[in-house]
Amino acid sequence: MIELVALDMAGTTIDEHGDVYSALGESVREAGAEVTPEDLQAWMGTDKTEAIAALLELGGIAAESGLVAHTFVRFQEILAALYAANAPVPLDGVEDALRALKSMGIKVALTTGFSRDVADPLLATLGWRVGDGELLDAVVTSDEVPRGRPAPHMIHRAMERTGVLSVGAVLAAGDTVVDLQAAANAGVAGVGVLTGKLGAEELGRHPHLRILPGVKDLPELVGALAAETPAVVC
Repeated sequence: MIELVALDMAGTTIDEHGDVYSALGESVREAGAEVTPEDLQAWMGTDKTEAIAALLELGGIAAESGLVAHTFVRFQEILAALYAANAPVPLDGVEDALRALKSMGIKVALTTGFSRDVADPLLATLGWRVGDGELLDAVVTSDEVPRGRPAPHMIHRAMERTGVLSVGAVLAAGDTVVDLQAAANAGVAGVGVLTGKLGAEELGRHPHLRILPGVKDLPELVGALAAETPAVVC
């Protein structure tokens, strides 16, 4: 029986128009690194400081701590400007799906490669809050754990904050490869969603329980899992 659903933010529950991708690319290019779209996609969903350091190195720039810190500040500034010009919105059917999950007695947590100072203003623009009677039971950001995805720490921290004891009672969903890798590393059921930049074939190469069109389809899946216990497939 699923007790907790842990969901990624950008591209999974929130349509932010690809602005994270754009801001990450622009910030590292400003620092002198030339990176490909494939390089950027490989680091989507990860902790942004870790992503910046890796992308600088891929682009031939030494990832010195001062430069990484400066580039992260520029990422935040560029992203804030993009969000101000084109505000993020919930993906289709997500809010209804979260309410449906809550009505089934399931706790809902968000996990994100954003730091807390990026995630909180984004959630505030959507009116999504944590607490009794609210849409969310927990939000875990990458700066609150030892390592971001694909490490399992954010999922396990979400379990701690919601009081869920068994990894067998947790489902984690996201739109990137590292979302599925984090789910596998955490020992929970992983679900890929097709609301990001990757298709079913690309996500399907990694351990997963299901690949779904979007989070809007999760209540039906969780309802089905209440009646059966399917094995995780690859």
